[in-house]
Amino acid sequence: MTKENLKGFILALLSSGFIGASFIIKKKGLRKAAAASGVRAGVGGYSYLLEPLWWIGMTTMIVGEIANFVAYAFAPAVLVTPLGALSIIVSAVLAHFILKERLHKLGMLGCVMCIVGSVIIVIHAPQEHPITSVQEIWSMATQPAFLLYVGSVIVLVFILVFHFAPRCGHSNVLVFTGICSLMGSLSVMSVKALGTSIKLSFEGKNQLIYAETWFFMMVVAVSVITQMNYLNKALDTFNTAIVSPIYYVMFTTLTILASVIMFKDWDGQSGGTIVSEICGFIVVLSGTILLHVTKDFERSLSFKGSSAPVSPSLSTRLCGGNGELLLKYNNEEDVPS
Repeated sequence: MTKENLKGFILALLSSGFIGASFIIKKKGLRKAAAASGVRAGVGGYSYLLEPLWWIGMTTMIVGEIANFVAYAFAPAVLVTPLGALSIIVSAVLAHFILKERLHKLGMLGCVMCIVGSVIIVIHAPQEHPITSVQEIWSMATQPAFLLYVGSVIVLVFILVFHFAPRCGHSNVLVFTGICSLMGSLSVMSVKALGTSIKLSFEGKNQLIYAETWFFMMVVAVSVITQMNYLNKALDTFNTAIVSPIYYVMFTTLTILASVIMFKDWDGQSGGTIVSEICGFIVVLSGTILLHVTKDFERSLSFKGSSAPVSPSLSTRLCGGNGELLLKYNNEEDVPS
């Protein structure tokens, strides 16, 4: 591992710890705000903005994102982004003890798989090509292949926001997390461009005089605000142990794809090294999926013992939500068939 990659690796680890903890703190803040106002963030409420606990979680996330921001200035996205799996482990473990969202033994295996996959990726991480100016990054961002990717992302986000979100956003976890992930892939590319510009400026090559630097800053602001809005909706509507891994899988996959297209991370690497990175990434994805599946398994066990069968539509809603519907029906004498 090069010296630059090592710096990015350490910063990415710190980032994962803060971001993983922020999920739990913010969720407790969302619950407290919903209990006080009666209007949840998942249905358009914004009372959490007056909740100090939510702001503590937001501050924790900002600290983590700053560390992540700096990490991208030193190491390639192929190295930094998959390390976000560690935030899932932190989130799942804290949710088990604080939010009482049980972590199954197979979920623990998923955590171990995330760690093993991250180690494989770190070992085979590519050395980043040196960048000397923001104009060089701009030329990468305006190449036809990446422009096609950006156009596709924007179209998909508009379809999800205006068509799917009003119809099935509160029953399908992929809608809100999909919006976050798509915008997240663009924000990471812009964060890396902006971070590199600031890094070069500190080294004596002022990049703040170029319009491209400020354009990347604007993209970061728009993308992050959109991500935070829909991430709050996802966290308030669905279980944390479901949102975290699905968001990670989609976000990481799209970010690595965007980075490979824009920054040509795999150029100059041997086929065996690329395959090793992909295998490590698959191990991480398998671990996150295992966390998701075991959480659904725990829910399915709670359905047993009911005298009346549960219809597929109701089962889907119960598994897709945060468990409140299940609690509601269990408190009633007749369970809908």
